[in-house]
Amino acid sequence: MKLVLLSGGSGKRLWPLSNDARSKQFLKVLENDEHELVSMVQRVWGQIVANGLAESSFIATSKSQIEIMQSQIGMEIPLIIEPERRDTFAAIALATTYLYSHVGVGLDEVVCVLPVDPFVENHFFNVVKRLEDVLDHSNAELALIGVKPTYPSSKYGYIIPLESQHNIGDLERTDYLEVSHFLEKPTEETAKRLITQNAFWNCGVFAYKLSYIIDLLESRGLPIQYEGMIQKYQTLPKISFDYEVVEKATRIAVVPYDGYWKDLGTWNTLTEEMQHRQIGRGIISDDCENTHLINEIDIPVSVVGLSNIVVAASPDGILVTDKSASPRIKDFINFNQGPMYEERQWGWIRILDDQTYDDGRCVITKRIGIGEGKNISYRMHSNREEVWTIVKGEGEFIQNGNFMRVKAGNVLHLPMKTLHSIRALSDLEIIVVQSGVEHERNQLIELYQTWGEMAEHCIKM
Repeated sequence: MKLVLLSGGSGKRLWPLSNDARSKQFLKVLENDEHELVSMVQRVWGQIVANGLAESSFIATSKSQIEIMQSQIGMEIPLIIEPERRDTFAAIALATTYLYSHVGVGLDEVVCVLPVDPFVENHFFNVVKRLEDVLDHSNAELALIGVKPTYPSSKYGYIIPLESQHNIGDLERTDYLEVSHFLEKPTEETAKRLITQNAFWNCGVFAYKLSYIIDLLESRGLPIQYEGMIQKYQTLPKISFDYEVVEKATRIAVVPYDGYWKDLGTWNTLTEEMQHRQIGRGIISDDCENTHLINEIDIPVSVVGLSNIVVAASPDGILVTDKSASPRIKDFINFNQGPMYEERQWGWIRILDDQTYDDGRCVITKRIGIGEGKNISYRMHSNREEVWTIVKGEGEFIQNGNFMRVKAGNVLHLPMKTLHSIRALSDLEIIVVQSGVEHERNQLIELYQTWGEMAEHCIKM
């Protein structure tokens, strides 16, 4: 069985820590067994490795998430890159054609799709492994995982089994049930009734034989080769796989999971799984109950006398919200700015200041960190000049082929159209002041990615 993890998201639900380049699954606010802060994607990838599924796993993600994904879980994981975001139907269609034409997966083999950020116990993946056998023995087109509800939630979709199966006693020992229909986000009263009918929460995990989706794509005149799907990608409908495929299927099986599962999609649910109520500089007074502070900036934040709230601060902004109101954040995030914090394969970038003056001159001040042994690409800016002040560490610097050692205290001037790169001999931090004229569109041109390529082609010793 091949496993495809879907990694998407617009970065609005956990703003200001999440943004277009760092959506919720990359926020390092959870704690692992070694008491280190990890992200949701790091946590679930650790579970996949522990359950022996890593060798057959792929991650479908967007161009904007490539570097942060590689930074957090490594360079070896095969990525299926979406040309643009078009919801889960398009992403799964693309992943299916990739497995079929690039990997050589057979039409009778099973593919299992799941979100990249489920907060589950380890034995959840034992249920994932069972989906393959269920498809082989049930004659179903799709096999889903249904979470046994712990309360009548109105936030989740529900999977309702056929009525003839409602009285099955021990669902955990039942291989699968046949699905009658689905209901998305019912009222709490309706949810209570559904639970009496052995309905399950839909956790977005489903499996299919490769031939099922390949046949579906062919019936719609869509490409079944990966290169062809890439070219047609922008024409695919922006719709979820649930609506476009799952709810139209005629034979669906659901495998019960009776264990812990939670969607950490809001500040309210995420803080319930945080081990500490404060991350970063600041203070929460003792009379605050159920209050969390997450601060990624260097300015201390104090919370006094306020309960049941979340205060989150990052270079992208500051949020103060009642926990019960936190799901509404996405309706208010429409600020016209790019990401102010990004993780890269080599380190991170934090925007400190971004100004445009009356004469049209624009100036961006950044603080960047480059991890020991890492380097940025050999590059140049077409219409921006930069001044670098190294504030921490030592490194090797190339400018138009000229090599030099640099360290904290050095100031470097990079005129427009100057090829340059730097490698960190120890953890480096640099203040970068980039300037130019706003209406002159800047283009970043990159020649080489690895230091070995630069040493071979660029350095004049």
